[in-house]
Amino acid sequence: MHNGHGGAGWQPAVAPFAFKDAVIVATATGRRAQTLRELRDHLRVVEVDSVYHHFWGRRLQPRFDDVEHHNDFAAWAADGLRDGLLAERLGAIDPADYSDLERLRNKVLDVVDERLHDREWVPASPSDGEFHFLRPRVVVFDTGRRLDHPDGLPEALAEASLGSLFYHIVEARRRNPGGIDDFRAWLQSFGDPYAELVDALAHIDPYFLSLSEVRRRWINTCLDYVGGAIV
Repeated sequence: MHNGHGGAGWQPAVAPFAFKDAVIVATATGRRAQTLRELRDHLRVVEVDSVYHHFWGRRLQPRFDDVEHHNDFAAWAADGLRDGLLAERLGAIDPADYSDLERLRNKVLDVVDERLHDREWVPASPSDGEFHFLRPRVVVFDTGRRLDHPDGLPEALAEASLGSLFYHIVEARRRNPGGIDDFRAWLQSFGDPYAELVDALAHIDPYFLSLSEVRRRWINTCLDYVGGAIV
């Protein structure tokens, strides 16, 4: 176990962490695709936050643990187009690997264009299986909960809602400079004593995990660093 306290008298002047909660409301863009070529054409010009929504929005949907495909594009390729290879290629894209959403959009376009080039005919979905491009509206509210010191982070994570975890770990990466989540940004304010914990948490990729699993891994990592136990 690591020692992150830096001495008994160490009291950095850091503002308490303010826990927020969030829900995602999906809004229609008016764009829809029935064929893979139509998907590509709309993907080129749709608002970039739509790309974000179709990769990350389902994190707050019920039963996410049970879905086979991690983003809406891969799910549509499998269920709408019945193209398992395309679904596999789209499903392998990790949005955390891309520094901004335009780069992520271009990666999806590259995969789609490559598949269109490989196919002798353009695959299409049934008339009732179109892909609808959506945009996210994130509704945020303050929970009133505050955390004064990192030693209380494991317990706070255990008590936080999934919406709160989404807002501070996933959505924060879109808001914050450098793509850092809110918790690590706060921990950095305490200086060098928590640098090792910040680095360890950075290696937990939230994309291929359910929010429940993200919570578990964050708690275990924090406990390894600050000690203690969740009762």
